[in-house]
Amino acid sequence: MVKEFDLQEYVTKGVEKVVADAIRATLKNPKESAFMLSFAKASTLASAKRKKAEKNGEHIPPFLIASITSKCNLHCAGCYSRCNHATVDTVPVTQLTDEEWLKIFDESDDLGISFILLAGGEPMLRRDVIEAAGKKKNILFPIFTNGTFMDERYFELFEESRNLIPVMSIEGKREMTDLRRGPGIYDRLIRNMDELKERGLIFGASVTVTRENIREVTSGEFLNELSDRGCKAVIFVEYVPVTDESKDLAPGDDEREYLKREIARLREESPQMVYISFPGDEKSSGGCVAAGRGFFHINSHGGAEPCPFSPYSDVNIRNASLKDAIHSPLFMALQSGDILKDDHDGGCVLYEKRDQVIRLMRDRIGA
Repeated sequence: MVKEFDLQEYVTKGVEKVVADAIRATLKNPKESAFMLSFAKASTLASAKRKKAEKNGEHIPPFLIASITSKCNLHCAGCYSRCNHATVDTVPVTQLTDEEWLKIFDESDDLGISFILLAGGEPMLRRDVIEAAGKKKNILFPIFTNGTFMDERYFELFEESRNLIPVMSIEGKREMTDLRRGPGIYDRLIRNMDELKERGLIFGASVTVTRENIREVTSGEFLNELSDRGCKAVIFVEYVPVTDESKDLAPGDDEREYLKREIARLREESPQMVYISFPGDEKSSGGCVAAGRGFFHINSHGGAEPCPFSPYSDVNIRNASLKDAIHSPLFMALQSGDILKDDHDGGCVLYEKRDQVIRLMRDRIGA
């Protein structure tokens, strides 16, 4: 008899593994390991909150992605966010205020959400929001940044608030990174890493995996250099095509299988760093964990979306609590239906089946 997939058990074990790996990766850094041990206790309490809610028929995901601004100073080749018009060059007047983001962080803490990934746009343009996040010690805030705004004030903030973890986007070595992100970006990222290491601060790297760079970004040369510079976590994000012209960049079945094998090997042979894959192996996780199953996304205007690659919303956090957003009609329909578990060609089922998601949303809100 096949054991039924237990989502709560899966996400809880996933959180525990990330925390345990982070503790192991920081054992030689007394300040960081002390913080991670403290966070491990907070994470255990948060998990207990989620389990209690689950017994009462209410599922609370442990992760939240928060795009705290729409503005970005770079024009990276193939950026899904710009193609979806979620990222722009100027600040929209409708984006959430500092106070509204702090309210979201407070509600997240109350519900037992352990990780909030700060994204954008370029999140470091919202220094006040990041400073507010630093005060929520029960939550770990990875900051997905292009690294161009990292300055002395930010270095000092990271020293003061160890729950803020800069995760810098890098596409491989200099040629591959500058080709996608612009001239000089690679050298800027390396300077940031060297400064963070000098100060004894933990940081990570985010790598967009394409057919072009998959061998380079999983190579020992690239990853050993990151490790030597002090990097403690690498997040591999599979490229999601946003135009027909960019489909050839997206990893296929062979590349995803290769990435899965490499990450398993790296976790075994190189435990000094944490390795995470997104969206990862959806089959082993009972399907896609977006739409509140394992995480969801709040855009810079307050819309609660299944994930950044599925920018559709029927609830705005300005008019609802975070708990209400988690249980939005769209999220509930996606969780109870088959879309999240459907077979699909690409790494992101919600993007591939976006027409179905749009129809589902319109049916739910009567549009």
